[in-house]
Amino acid sequence: MGERIWTAGLVVIGDEILSGRTQDKNIAQIATWLNVQGIRLAEVRVVPDVQERIVEAVNALRERYDYCFTTGGIGPTHDDITVDAIAVALGVGVVIHPEARAVLERYYETRGGITDARLRMARVPEGAELIPNRMSGAPGIRVGNLFILAGVPHITAGMLDALTGTLEGGRPVLSRTIGSWAAESEIADMLAATERAHEGVAIGSYPFFRDGRIGANFVVRATEQGVLDACAEDLIAGLAAKGLEAVDGGI
Repeated sequence: MGERIWTAGLVVIGDEILSGRTQDKNIAQIATWLNVQGIRLAEVRVVPDVQERIVEAVNALRERYDYCFTTGGIGPTHDDITVDAIAVALGVGVVIHPEARAVLERYYETRGGITDARLRMARVPEGAELIPNRMSGAPGIRVGNLFILAGVPHITAGMLDALTGTLEGGRPVLSRTIGSWAAESEIADMLAATERAHEGVAIGSYPFFRDGRIGANFVVRATEQGVLDACAEDLIAGLAAKGLEAVDGGI
């Protein structure tokens, strides 16, 4: 039997992402963090602040993958509807988590006190656990294999830090980048043959046009260092056989 591969889906929630007003930074940082945990980000959906769309996306991804993460929509304003939508997706009610309330009361004690709006950030789907948030007091939320995180990237990062080492996963995916001033079409067959020759390896090709020249970076990925390096060296040799210089580390 092959090695167990752990996977995750991500739902990015927010009209501001879809409108272009805000550029998402969470996909990259969550994908990178998951990889260190031995979990592969397999799918991302970006949805508006619409309950039905959030419910649909969350239910699809939490059933399809080992873990499902969401970002955005857990703040104090009326349009932060993620908690309510996820409660609907799970078929449970929304409650004030007593620990979350206590955390917020302590945090806002010297910041104007707790208000109804701020208390909204203590609302969780019934049965949820909290994810600590050292940055702004308002915690993240965990319900089973579902993780509800903030949308602000540095707050998301703090929540991920609190989760580090708590999820079951496999071996992290390792990578090595080889660059070359070559058009993909010139070496497509060689790339495919090199990947086929090394079981458990994937090669991604990322072309670019720079300084008036066409080139590409090839990212070799595997879970074992020896397998990774063997494939990368074969790729370097294959480029050399075509008269192309390989740049270890990428261009």
